[in-house]
Amino acid sequence: MTFIGSLDQGTTSTRFMIFDHDAQLIASDQLEHRQILPQAGWVEHDGAQIWANAQKVMAGALEKAGLKRSDLAAIGITNQRETTLAWDVTTGAPLHNAIVWQDTRTAEFMNDLSESDKKSVIHKTGLAIAPYFSASKMNWLINNVHSVKVAVQAGNARIGTIDSWILWNLSGGTFATDVTNASRTALMNLETLDWDPDLLALFGVPRSVLADIRSTSEVYAKTSDGVPIASLVGDQQGAMIGQACFGIGDSKTTYGTGNFALVNTGTTIVRSTHGLLTTLCYKLGDAPAVYALEGSVAVTGSAIQWLRDQIGIISSSSEVEGLAASVADSGGVYFVPAFSGLFAPYWRSDARGVLVGLTRATTKAHIARAALEAIAYQTRDVMDAMAADSKVTLTQMRVDGGATANNLLMQIQSDVMGIEVVRPKVIETTALGAAYAAGLAIGIWKSPQDLRNNWHEDQRWSATQSPVLREEKYLLWKKAVERTLNWIE
Repeated sequence: MTFIGSLDQGTTSTRFMIFDHDAQLIASDQLEHRQILPQAGWVEHDGAQIWANAQKVMAGALEKAGLKRSDLAAIGITNQRETTLAWDVTTGAPLHNAIVWQDTRTAEFMNDLSESDKKSVIHKTGLAIAPYFSASKMNWLINNVHSVKVAVQAGNARIGTIDSWILWNLSGGTFATDVTNASRTALMNLETLDWDPDLLALFGVPRSVLADIRSTSEVYAKTSDGVPIASLVGDQQGAMIGQACFGIGDSKTTYGTGNFALVNTGTTIVRSTHGLLTTLCYKLGDAPAVYALEGSVAVTGSAIQWLRDQIGIISSSSEVEGLAASVADSGGVYFVPAFSGLFAPYWRSDARGVLVGLTRATTKAHIARAALEAIAYQTRDVMDAMAADSKVTLTQMRVDGGATANNLLMQIQSDVMGIEVVRPKVIETTALGAAYAAGLAIGIWKSPQDLRNNWHEDQRWSATQSPVLREEKYLLWKKAVERTLNWIE
């Protein structure tokens, strides 16, 4: 038997999953890490805790599978993107908490860029002007954290995304990233696939603190017991590989802490006119880079966590389906969870969350259902923009991620969009994609076609709502979104 390990470092937890050649999940282990919220709009993670958890879940999954780490043919790494960490190579310790992709502390810095600089960033990187991406986070760390500033001056600082941090620790000192993660920093040029000198100067980031940019699928290094670390891939691009989206026009939507929809545009850089991002889809070894259009929604699964942790109307996330199903509809309630602004296709960091349409008859069940509908409506916003940019009419949507286990949400999604929603047998496609990329690098799978042959459908949902009612409700959603804007001056 051939086994491949996938270390999936996400926004709320770290998992290690072990797959066999047929993409069957053999064992997995998972641990949550702390969400550190120093003040409104700030979100941080403890890099040391993340690495400690990574070691624990690797050991846990291997124990469940009855394997040693040296029994693995390779390990792939996939990660929450944009989240940025600085560490000192002499001590191996983080110099500050990681600044998470959801963090908005650099919104003012981004807004204050000149119009010509904004145009340059958008054209060179394919990204939006938003605090979401890594470059402004790196700038903040260098200019606001004394220990980072000192380490940069001494030549001891390394600043990177979480893939680089995990690789550095797992390999005993290899410092690298891949094109998918680098494309999310706002420092990599889409055309050259290298750090752009003008962007480095604009954000005040020295080249010396950054990793080498390599392909998604290659042997980066080996662990201390000789296992090849053979892929690095941002989580959403990992899901594209895991869903076998290798053809132009293939798309998937991942339901996690946020929602992320991507469509493969092949080797062509398609620049969005509808608020989407142009990004790297993957680069498999020496093959040409493949690009994608992406729409990202900041708060989807984390809205359910908010109902659980901040509001307390459910005690576990799995309860939301039953509670929402206890009412026929949301009773006219709309929930726009713009807790840290709105991402695609709006890109409004001044937006904040709203709950509208409340009446005396509103219950927690209506609010729970409105939260599920918010996930579906935000996804439609993105998919409508994607169809407009790519000129492809979507007839079905492949879905994955933890929230797709919620059958009611999947039915709501189909009703809101009026298209078929298809869930594969393996919904943890982010981790699977990292395993696939690692396996391709060492020849376990010979080509993307081998991966297509592994893809199998689990369930499909079709719309049951009338087109007229669908559009009436969507217009009310748009009205609710308008209420979120201009809240922060």
